[in-house]
Amino acid sequence: MGGTFDPIHLGHLRAGENAREGLGLDEVRFLPAQIPPHRAAPASSARDRYAMVALATALNPRFVADDLELRREGPSYTVDTVARLRDERPGDEVVLIVGSDTFPELATWKDHDRLFRMCTVAVVSRPDDGPPERAAPAPAASSVSGGRRVPGPGLAVSATDIRRRVKEGLSIRYLVPETVADYIAKRGLYR
Repeated sequence: MGGTFDPIHLGHLRAGENAREGLGLDEVRFLPAQIPPHRAAPASSARDRYAMVALATALNPRFVADDLELRREGPSYTVDTVARLRDERPGDEVVLIVGSDTFPELATWKDHDRLFRMCTVAVVSRPDDGPPERAAPAPAASSVSGGRRVPGPGLAVSATDIRRRVKEGLSIRYLVPETVADYIAKRGLYR
């Protein structure tokens, strides 16, 4: 599960748990992007974002904070990350976890056809998708198809809103793990 994680929040963790449980995954790796190619530069450093991911995932033995993308130069293209994971763990099946809001954008990603050949794409529901029993099947986007819908509740939490709340001096407790809220405060992030 990749992303900017600026900061990681309970919605990310719930999506990872939904995928782990719904697909019977042995583990979920959280990989913060060094340089996200599809969005503006993150507000916090790659190392701060990785530290928050490590803190957020520490209490779940099935969650792993992975700095693979931080060890690479240049943009964090998912196809390159998946190729590297397959090289490092040749016997493992790789499942890419994306939100239902991101799935339609996959057709614009670098080498998306190759990406779909290298891994299974798991599509986790977002809160605005409606109840799981009424959620539409994973959407197709131009030449992208084949995502596996992952059931489970989504949480309406946004990193953008968390950064805004910090800037305005509002609480972010119960939106991020306590350890992440403490890290943000101690480091003076998002002010």
